[in-house]
Amino acid sequence: MNLHIFQNQQELNEAGAGIITSLVQMQPKAVLGLATGGTPVGIYEELVKAYNKGRVSFKGVTTFNLDEYVGLPADHSESYRTYMQQHLFNHIDLPAAQAHIPNGNAVDLEAECAHYNELLEEAKQIDLQILGLGHNGHIGFNEPDDSLVSGTHRVELKEETREANARYFNTIDEVPTHALTMGVGTILKAKTILLIVRGADKAEIVHRALTGPITTEIPATLLQTHPHLVVLLDAEAGRLFE
Repeated sequence: MNLHIFQNQQELNEAGAGIITSLVQMQPKAVLGLATGGTPVGIYEELVKAYNKGRVSFKGVTTFNLDEYVGLPADHSESYRTYMQQHLFNHIDLPAAQAHIPNGNAVDLEAECAHYNELLEEAKQIDLQILGLGHNGHIGFNEPDDSLVSGTHRVELKEETREANARYFNTIDEVPTHALTMGVGTILKAKTILLIVRGADKAEIVHRALTGPITTEIPATLLQTHPHLVVLLDAEAGRLFE
């Protein structure tokens, strides 16, 4: 595990974007696994800056998003497709056909999960998977459970996850109850995992995830088994490591 703690957000953002930019410069056809939520926004902003300066092109890149809500229209302000377009896709030269996000509005969700798994198989391996961390230790939308699913699947969101995401909606009743998520097995197959965690409210769970016993009740503990895990923490999230 390669762990870095940053004293300010800008340094963290630049470091995260630098890792991604360097990979794409060396591997123009890189496969990237992308995350959403508040955590990676600043990193995506730095990627857009690098693109605008002519330092990197995403024309040959393929991307796979971790997850998407079930039942939110694709153009809904809080869908992850809208998020990706607002924060990254609309501002770089990544061809739309190479940007993959699970379709949470598919008529047959099981078939959609199978299709997403097929696309991932065709891509062979994700070169770099970006991850955030849920307050309950979830990665993607892989929630704590007695056992975890390897491939893309439909998941019922835990109440604490819906409460954490309610800040993006008018009321918690608007937060979807289900999502499609890439499975833990697929995440762990990535060549490199870039885990980004911010904030004092995540300090305890990231410490447990990276140093505690490995358990499906805290899915992020499985990251301890990965041969190339890079962890970027702000000072608040990293306080228990110092």
